[in-house]
Amino acid sequence: MEDNTLVESIISATINAPIEKVDIPSWCFTLSESEYQSCSPGQCSAGASTSLDGRRMSINVEILGGSLIVQRYIEEVARPDHLRLVSTSDVFTATGRTKIGVIWDLVVRKVDDKTCEFTNTVQTCATPELLDFLGSQGIPLDVFRGGRKPISEAHNRQETPMFAKSIERHALQRCRD
Repeated sequence: MEDNTLVESIISATINAPIEKVDIPSWCFTLSESEYQSCSPGQCSAGASTSLDGRRMSINVEILGGSLIVQRYIEEVARPDHLRLVSTSDVFTATGRTKIGVIWDLVVRKVDDKTCEFTNTVQTCATPELLDFLGSQGIPLDVFRGGRKPISEAHNRQETPMFAKSIERHALQRCRD
């Protein structure tokens, strides 16, 4: 069986708030557009909706490596300490439009009474549409994978500490409420 994983990037950062006050789904599904944009220069827009089956959806628009990506993340796991979202995302490139699979997995674990470790895992996978898109241009999957990896990893390294700070602000606001 062929592995269609393009990139898996795992980055961690510290949240200076008690784990009991952290609620990743609450943060994600109430994240304002300006707060989302402040977490990385490539992030253009964010909003929330629901999927056809009623699950919450985070809609994110960002530019990575010159390609506009529209992500419609549907919740698969939603606990205060763990949010897993899955999207079949539209990618707009200079040579056309295609789709890519993305799993966005956000986890916090307690370090001590006032600190948590936040881990942001982003896994991208080739869809049949992407394989056809690359094939029609004569681009081997391993070449595409090699070019995508540094872009995805750099983006995750940039956004993870900023997401951690945003989650921290959300948690500390909950401490005051």
